Amino acid sequence: MGDRRFARLGPLELEFGGVLDRLTVAYETWGTLAPDGSNAVLVLHALTGDSHVVGSITDAHPTPGWWDGLIGPDRPLDTDRWFVVAPNVLGGCQGTTGPSSPAADGRPYGSRFPRITVGDQVRAEQALADHLGISRWASVIGGSMGGMRALEWAVSAPERVSTALVLAVGAAATADQIATQSIQNLAITSDRGWQGGDYYDAAPGEGPTVGLGLARRIAHLTYRSEFELQERFNNQSQVDEDPLRDGRYAVQSYLDHHANKLAKRFDAGSYVALSDAMNTWDLGRGRGGVERALSSLTVPLLVAGIDSDRLYPIYLQEQLADLAGNTVTGLRIIKSDFGHDGFLIEHDEVFALVEEILDLADAGAI
Repeated sequence: MGDRRFARLGPLELEFGGVLDRLTVAYETWGTLAPDGSNAVLVLHALTGDSHVVGSITDAHPTPGWWDGLIGPDRPLDTDRWFVVAPNVLGGCQGTTGPSSPAADGRPYGSRFPRITVGDQVRAEQALADHLGISRWASVIGGSMGGMRALEWAVSAPERVSTALVLAVGAAATADQIATQSIQNLAITSDRGWQGGDYYDAAPGEGPTVGLGLARRIAHLTYRSEFELQERFNNQSQVDEDPLRDGRYAVQSYLDHHANKLAKRFDAGSYVALSDAMNTWDLGRGRGGVERALSSLTVPLLVAGIDSDRLYPIYLQEQLADLAGNTVTGLRIIKSDFGHDGFLIEHDEVFALVEEILDLADAGAI
């Protein structure tokens, strides 16, 4: 398995008003669902990820699996035991309804795509679970934006979640996160190719690719650590270039590379919609505040952070571990030079946490 599939769902009422009448959720699965549905595990991706958790580049998937090695026989998510589901997020651009998707008139939503929240994304995933006949997840696992959704699942639908693993995230957007994400969106919406969000008829290269690339450069600096950039690049020149004569420093070339990669595979409208959903992330909204929401949590929760993460610093995970009503043995700290991206890079440590939370599910949390 692992091939992308599409669930035609809907309608979906949205937290800030409005309804999506044409909801499609793209997803991939691995393993076999038990007759009673008790072995299902939900894996949730971050901002520019998709349903392709493991696997190689294909015509349908522009990137390799973002947690390659996690899923399969004798892997941490052992498909001889678990049925794994990974959806593309609401607002995304890899098959799930988002700004580039066709509206009822057949044209892309573009500027007509409604504002969405993390809560809306989870309600779309709940509709997918219903479609698949899954009433309760053995575990919900996610990092960064995926961690937001794992938390939202645990608080909004505890009867449907047996355990949860939350990595490199906090309970609400901070001023720093809102600031950097807003600047990224401004870079995109200020690009003349943005056209108010209705650029989907533009010729190749005439959409907001420059703005999207700039947004990615800004974001990537928040994803990696200052130490890593200094160790890798220092103030060295790019090979065969002289930054004193209109050439680039090596770190500039590195950022250009990541910007160009994203601009080729990701939709600027989705980037804006998803970044806005991250800006409005607040687990305590409508629940009496973050502290009350976390203290009410009954789902066994394993929380981990990256010691060099400057986008989601360790104190945010400390808050989760300290305030959550059912935290599993306190905060786990993953040591990494790679900053926030450590949750995607440090496979040994992260996969060990996945095995731990699944052992807990197997031991009777289901």
